[in-house]
Amino acid sequence: MARTRLIAALILTYVAFAMLLNSVGTVILQSISSFDVTKPQASTLEGFKDITIAVVSFVTASYLPRFGLRNALIGALILAIAGCIVMPLVGSFGAAQLHFAMVGAAFAVAKVVVYSMIGLVTDSPRKHASLTSLIEGMFMVGVLSSYWVFSAFIDPTGLRWLNAYWVLGGITAMALALLLSAPVDAQRAHEGGDAVEAESAPILAMLKLAALPLVLIFILCAFIFVLIEQGIGTWLPTFNNEVLHLPAQMSVQAASLFAACIALGRFGAGAVMARFDWYPVLNICLALLAALIILVLPLADGLRPGPIASWGDAPLAAFLFPLIGFALAPIYPTIVSVMLSAMPGRSHPPLMGLVVVFSALGGTTGSLVTGQLFAHLDGRTAFTLMLVPTAMLAGGLFLLRRRIQAIEA
Repeated sequence: MARTRLIAALILTYVAFAMLLNSVGTVILQSISSFDVTKPQASTLEGFKDITIAVVSFVTASYLPRFGLRNALIGALILAIAGCIVMPLVGSFGAAQLHFAMVGAAFAVAKVVVYSMIGLVTDSPRKHASLTSLIEGMFMVGVLSSYWVFSAFIDPTGLRWLNAYWVLGGITAMALALLLSAPVDAQRAHEGGDAVEAESAPILAMLKLAALPLVLIFILCAFIFVLIEQGIGTWLPTFNNEVLHLPAQMSVQAASLFAACIALGRFGAGAVMARFDWYPVLNICLALLAALIILVLPLADGLRPGPIASWGDAPLAAFLFPLIGFALAPIYPTIVSVMLSAMPGRSHPPLMGLVVVFSALGGTTGSLVTGQLFAHLDGRTAFTLMLVPTAMLAGGLFLLRRRIQAIEA
């Protein structure tokens, strides 16, 4: 029962942070109209979130086992709850920037803790991969839920949408309550590795870990993947509104299809990865991603603003483009699980710290670059250019596979 409560606490924690972090796309759309900011200004919200994640992860990840994984996660959830309170009470673009900085700092700790604790409640690589896929799948359920929670509060003429943060704060508080009821045996978090080096110079240990060729290739793959996922996910509500001409509320709801496809894809990924080798599966996913971008985006050409009162009036592209979520779904949890399964338990916090740092930088880069392309070119071109990092990721996976094969040999 203790193990079950801990797993449930980890899942609900990830759901809560998914709702908070991925509200950035909705907040960008609403900030442009509610706070009268430009697209490049609005895109800085991703930076406030991701740069904070990167900095806090780098500074704290290797110290977390010493501080206590459970204590660190409790502190992160309390900080996230405070961030939820700031938004509706202040209600300004500056408050939104502060909110995402607070949530980013909290998630930097939470992600490292959650992934490190997966190793505490599983006893084999297959179980590790299965629980990783489940948690990442529930993360996307949180993303999906976030779109619908916000759409229920969106008012075309006011700031009523800020009240959605009371709901998100309540869910985060539930995760905190569940964690407080779940004991944690952190003994396995200290297995393996050079204890003297890790205790005396944890940041140096993280940097040495990053210098390993296998780890370097892995974190670059994570960077590119998040660049693609966040570049599309963050700007999809704006794409739906400005390119497909959906109303603001429907734009946010339509973006939830992207999250739903990723969630369903990750739930199915566990079964697929249990039967097939990860490398050919991920290459098929990248080929499908490229095909969908090439075939679906032309459907957005020539659309004109018009009355869209129901889903029956929405253009076909609004339903087809989010299907790329299925292609993206298995990639991130699979490469993370492959790496964690190959590393000793003591290396998991610093390794996840590196993952969070580079994922955050990838998310910021994807959002900023896509925002600039939206502002200076158009939404269709911005999303079409995602073919470039897709090709780069294919090359990265090839190098990652070669390194893993060399180690296994």
